[in-house]
Amino acid sequence: MMRERKADIVIIGGSLGGCAAALAAARQGKTVVMTEETEWIGGQLTSQAVPPDEHSWIETFGSTASYRQFRRGVRSYYQQNVPLTPAAAAIPHLNPGNAKVSRISHDPRVALAVLLEMLAPYTLAGRVVVMTRCRPESAETDGDRIRSVTVRHIQTGTLTVLSAPYFLDATDCGDLLPLTGTEYITGSESQAETNERHALEGPADPQDMQAITHCFVVDYLEGESHTIDKPNDYAFWRSFRPDFWPDHLLSLSGVRPSTLEPVRYDLFPGTQGQSFWEGFSLVSYRRLADKTNFADGTFPGDVTVVNWPQNDYFLGSIIDVDEVEKARNLQRAKELSLSLLYWLQTEAPRPDGGCGYPGFRLRGDVFGTEDGLAPFPYIRESRRIQAEFTVLEQHINPLDRPDGRAETFADSVGIGHYSIDLHPSTGNRHYIHLTALPFQIPLGSLIPVRMNNMLPACKNIGTTHITNGCYRLHPVEWNIGEAAGALAAFCLDRGETPRAVRNNAALLEEFQNVLRSHGAELAWPEHVVSR
Repeated sequence: MMRERKADIVIIGGSLGGCAAALAAARQGKTVVMTEETEWIGGQLTSQAVPPDEHSWIETFGSTASYRQFRRGVRSYYQQNVPLTPAAAAIPHLNPGNAKVSRISHDPRVALAVLLEMLAPYTLAGRVVVMTRCRPESAETDGDRIRSVTVRHIQTGTLTVLSAPYFLDATDCGDLLPLTGTEYITGSESQAETNERHALEGPADPQDMQAITHCFVVDYLEGESHTIDKPNDYAFWRSFRPDFWPDHLLSLSGVRPSTLEPVRYDLFPGTQGQSFWEGFSLVSYRRLADKTNFADGTFPGDVTVVNWPQNDYFLGSIIDVDEVEKARNLQRAKELSLSLLYWLQTEAPRPDGGCGYPGFRLRGDVFGTEDGLAPFPYIRESRRIQAEFTVLEQHINPLDRPDGRAETFADSVGIGHYSIDLHPSTGNRHYIHLTALPFQIPLGSLIPVRMNNMLPACKNIGTTHITNGCYRLHPVEWNIGEAAGALAAFCLDRGETPRAVRNNAALLEEFQNVLRSHGAELAWPEHVVSR
């Protein structure tokens, strides 16, 4: 069966950036069709189960107004639907999970509910149509323009031809780029190409990409047994020790990403020292629900998402490999995560000299998946467009910035901040963890070198392997998506192209004013950049 749909803007991928793009475009009066491969929109926040990684100023500035609205919605959801303790209810900036890594760690189902509520005014009116379980299969192009994209429903096989003046790629892997012939880059660039300090000294390696992680959610119930069946590949993963790792991957040993010094993790909180890594508790690292925030009996135990160094999968890529290899690596990533859970339940060392914590319960009910894991792996690195402008390490690394400020971009469409954080890679490279300065998002990084009606709206902008490490986090991805959706709407209203907007001073200023009017911040406050 073949169907057709038309809209002002088609967004392929319901990632976090895709949701922000849909909101921005609909807010400017445009009709939107957004497709999503899984059943859940929201990408890394929902189907990938990764609570927000954010900078230290996030509660007051450093994001768009709509991202702050999302964060308020999360807190409001808990206040209205889950019984909090009086102490927790009095906290203005409630952190439901009190996670080590996130100021607003929360259940992925809450994120999904809030995103759907934010989109509701537009979906109820029919201005935004969300098509879940649909994967892009082919595209029709005419020179430097996309005419249509065909998506296939994963369960029914139904094909739908989507037509629009503008198309946005908001997939976590940049899936629309090869289908449309849009020029793109993958993996690690060479120093000869980019002059970056931490690029490869030798030739570029398109298959050297950050690990993916198939996350899962557990709670811990002392005295109970919830041990899963031994995974098929457990023997392999139990004996696996990467050359660069201080011990077996399935152990409580790891490294400080910034120095690569060996460290030993704790499973449970209670022995933390003054620094982040002293007595570092894995359970509290990305905890989604700290039961002490809630009325007695609400949660039988703390709930945490397992997105730890031990289940980073870096033995193969899922991008630009054949379907057999892709499926194999996706399955092995799942097997690694299930093997980690089984090891925790049966072999993890206990302070009392025993082994195993059978009280770790796989919370498959969070996702409703057959294997209990998140519906989609956490994707850290995507295909990246060849852009009019590419953000390089020397634009944001303090070692390359004598004035202590990141590069100023006259075409800024937003701001962000996070360390340059790269996990072990498929090229068998170790962590790269570097300080980054508070940065801007240049519009040039959203403009493909050739295609005129396609925009990236996710992790697929013009960054390098290195700078992707800090442009990939939640508030930045949201800002990228919001800017892309707003830009497509702006171009439709004025009959201009994104390239023209960037390269015409009057149009650029007008577009930036539109962004500001909707609550985007295009530059960091002076007291941040001059500190």
